Amino acid sequence: MTTPEPNTALERLYRESGWTLRQLAQEINRIGTERGTPLKYREPSVHQWLKGHMPKEAVRPLILEAFTRRLERPVTHTEAGFPVPPTESISHPSTVDGLLDLGRQDMDPSRRSVVGAALFSVALTVPNWPDVVGRMETVSSGKPLRIGMADVDMVVAMTDRVSELDDQFGGRHARPMAAAFLVNTVAPYLRADAPEQVRKAMMSAASFLSYLTGWMAVDEGLHGLAQRYYLKGLELAGASADHSTYCHILRGMSVQAADLGHGAPAVRFANASSAVSPRSGPRMNAFLSGQQAHAFAVAGDRANALRSIRETEKSMEKAESASGTFGGYSPATVAYHVSQVRHALGDVSGSVSSLQLHFKLRDSTDSQVSSLRFNSMLAERQLEIGHLEAACNTWQNVLSQYPAMHSDRVDRHVKMIPALLNPYSANPLARETRERAIRSLAQ
Repeated sequence: MTTPEPNTALERLYRESGWTLRQLAQEINRIGTERGTPLKYREPSVHQWLKGHMPKEAVRPLILEAFTRRLERPVTHTEAGFPVPPTESISHPSTVDGLLDLGRQDMDPSRRSVVGAALFSVALTVPNWPDVVGRMETVSSGKPLRIGMADVDMVVAMTDRVSELDDQFGGRHARPMAAAFLVNTVAPYLRADAPEQVRKAMMSAASFLSYLTGWMAVDEGLHGLAQRYYLKGLELAGASADHSTYCHILRGMSVQAADLGHGAPAVRFANASSAVSPRSGPRMNAFLSGQQAHAFAVAGDRANALRSIRETEKSMEKAESASGTFGGYSPATVAYHVSQVRHALGDVSGSVSSLQLHFKLRDSTDSQVSSLRFNSMLAERQLEIGHLEAACNTWQNVLSQYPAMHSDRVDRHVKMIPALLNPYSANPLARETRERAIRSLAQ
């Protein structure tokens, strides 16, 4: 067997990164865990790759993503000295065909693990508004089908129902329903004959449904899949000239990136959302600047984070009433964003106070999923500042509602409880809370 030639291309990237062998292996393992495929690579494996041994095909995208995040620029297979994978299709699929393909894969249980393994990309190319506005491929359904505004209203109503299910129970069961509805009903409607006004309204409705499906994929930890739904939503929003939904999706992409700890793309998406926002009132200004503040804080930009959160608070004060919130944005959401900014900037105690204010301001229309997630965050931060009994009481509240929830994000918080409380086994309340969490996870 011939000895492979050293991979000089990979070596250049490695030197540019400034990492040690161990640090590169740890980052690849972390991204694997993020994708749902935990890995246990160590220094010898990285050393072998640099010497010319080719990494497994499934691991190569993780290596590229690791360098992309470190170097803050896209890194290709060729640049890393890896063979370029064959593309599935030379031609770019139409928006409708791409949506159909994505939804069908998502619906198919045999393909679920493949779709779910798609990797979150910090270098994702997002279509600009001028590139997608008014653009929609001419499509033919192959059979006579004509739609009207009543069909648009039905799609909007169904999207609202799916969103309600997601808010109440989590996205694990609601998302496959949304994917099936996209494939079986909405995609054929996008191919149907209709007056221009109806066609644009249908594309707008489909755009928001695609966004919601992506949002629920985030709830399941399927971050690469979520990005694919978001991109389709952006294309449809542009095609229907729906500025509002286009901004909404970009903001959702920033939320996703910020929650994963990727400050640079979170800022990029939040700023892009704000830059293309249509003229609007103070509530939407708060909706956008609140997320900008969180993104800046995650990126370590203290000055811009504090500036943006002050803008958010001022805009919300100018809003006429608490009714008609945009995207669910309310004074309670402002308090949550203040909490996230404070925590990202190192003020854990202030973050706890802001989260407690958030719960005082919430009302019955707020999402049950976010209630459990934010209460879990509150408990973790209460423990972080040494308030053990307060943290346990907050966790007890989470655990009393947890059996009805089907959310991977909530699951991940609950799974942390035993390890976090393990050092406090001498405390009866901590011991009982830990044991209750273990029982809940076993059910």
